[in-house]
Amino acid sequence: MSGPEDAPSDGASDAVAPSTGSVVRDRFSSDEVFQRIVADADHEITSGARELFFAGVAGGLAISVTFLLYASMSAQTDNPLLAALLYPLGFLYIIVGGYQLYTENTLPPVALVLERLASVPALLRHWSIVFAGNAAGGVFGGLVLAWTGVFEPAAAAEAIAISEKGALHTGWWDLFVKGAFAGLIVAGVVWVEFAATDTISRVVMVYLAFLAIPMGNLFHSVVSVTETVYLVAEGNLALVPGLYEFVLPVFLGNTVGGVVLVTIVNYYQTSDRRLEIDRFEGVRRLSLPEVLLGRVAGRSYVPLFDSVDGVDLEVEEGAYHVFVPISNPRLESELVSFACTLASAQENATVQTVHVVQTPERMDLDRDSGQYRRILRESERLMAGVRETVDEHDVDYHHSTIVSNRSVEDVFDAAAQADPDLVVMGWGEGQHWDAARAEGPLDQLVGRLPCDFLLVDPRDLDPSRVLVPTKGGPDSALAAAVARDLRTAVGAEVVLLQVARDPTGEEAAETDLRRWAAEQDLADAEILVESGDIEDAIVRSADDCTLLVLGATEQGLLVRLFRRTLHRDVADRVACSVALAERPVDRSLLQRLLGRS
Repeated sequence: MSGPEDAPSDGASDAVAPSTGSVVRDRFSSDEVFQRIVADADHEITSGARELFFAGVAGGLAISVTFLLYASMSAQTDNPLLAALLYPLGFLYIIVGGYQLYTENTLPPVALVLERLASVPALLRHWSIVFAGNAAGGVFGGLVLAWTGVFEPAAAAEAIAISEKGALHTGWWDLFVKGAFAGLIVAGVVWVEFAATDTISRVVMVYLAFLAIPMGNLFHSVVSVTETVYLVAEGNLALVPGLYEFVLPVFLGNTVGGVVLVTIVNYYQTSDRRLEIDRFEGVRRLSLPEVLLGRVAGRSYVPLFDSVDGVDLEVEEGAYHVFVPISNPRLESELVSFACTLASAQENATVQTVHVVQTPERMDLDRDSGQYRRILRESERLMAGVRETVDEHDVDYHHSTIVSNRSVEDVFDAAAQADPDLVVMGWGEGQHWDAARAEGPLDQLVGRLPCDFLLVDPRDLDPSRVLVPTKGGPDSALAAAVARDLRTAVGAEVVLLQVARDPTGEEAAETDLRRWAAEQDLADAEILVESGDIEDAIVRSADDCTLLVLGATEQGLLVRLFRRTLHRDVADRVACSVALAERPVDRSLLQRLLGRS
């Protein structure tokens, strides 16, 4: 008999369990199960809408198979157990095949919200996409079963009887309660599945659990969609009453059963240190306003594995800190040189480059893995040319690498963590973030910048003659600061442009522009005043300039960049390079939506 010192050890446990007695370390603890669930949910919550939707469609189609088999078996036997024997098959397809099912998602993403790693808006987005996919698959399956000869006549009649039992012969409250128990079963399956250590155990457990749904006369929301569509197609039910009186109470019951009866209960039976152990230690969390409001209040999601760890830099007090995210070191040496030029205009400056290596969504980002270390070595090799570029300028230099499947989101996280004075970021063809959306358009619209941003089109960067169109405001002030630094660093000529509505306003516009130029320490700049269309005036004035620096619109430049509408009209019409400047300001949600200051 072995003693306690011989008991198997587990790095995720606080203590070694005895090898004899009533507790034996042959299974995961509740904390470890919760860790596995949260780690899996961390991948799911960041999945793209297309991936989630079509995985949901596959899940809905699999549920149609469940309805087909249950009706067909019921038509051949009066024994409820025999009739239900093949009912779990569609659910097995979903679990083993990795499809998405709404009721499964009442556990993992909710666990992220409870741990303040994801916001309620992010959860609702995830739920909406998955259920929409499930419903689409269920609708298609129901229509195929109704309008084709898949069902034998007896099976078709049985399918109608099964569907009518819930849709026409069960009350709203009864449907809700039965749906809650079904939700408990499905979410419980997810919990136990993550506690299982082998495939056979998972399959047996899933089969028996889902067999309990028909045996207990319970209802599942996606099955109810298929049944409702089948009845509507057969002319036995109107669509709207079917959705309100059948699908809705089952849907709500499934949600309450999964969230309340399983996720919240199991959450509170874990310890307070459920994540602050082993590799999960030090996880950042959302604030309460961020949990409730998401991006409106700041952040909407915090990755479990902090890919931006290590990008913060202790900058000498009073030093000017320029932060440069890089997606392709081979193509962005000009961008780095431009950032160094801006920094060199300051008496004491530090340039920090961050190589953002975007990986597939499902890639393991464990820092101890060999693949992760190979990526870092390759990043170091690619950044050698960037270091040579920096050495040509008289600035301090620091470099970090981010390995992430999120790309643009981590640029914002890293900037917030490093707390620089200015972010200089490339935009245009070949950039990870050119077509990216950190989250939904509304999230980007109301997002708040952590510092000044300058987005630069690196086409033949030449800062010798800089055009700054202005109407005043913080973004124009940043554009003026960029022009002023280029004048200091490389002797750039600065041209200021203001456009009046009509010729009668040109004199007043020139007076305003000269006053503004003096305020920005650009009194010696060339002054241009034109009237008419603003865009045409900018294009004409840019003909003899090498760099155009535009302030953001009232909506902000970043949201328009990610929508592919950011000053594209102007940028595509000018021959010179274009830089886009935005300074963080406190705008309300209404102000950003309406584009008003």
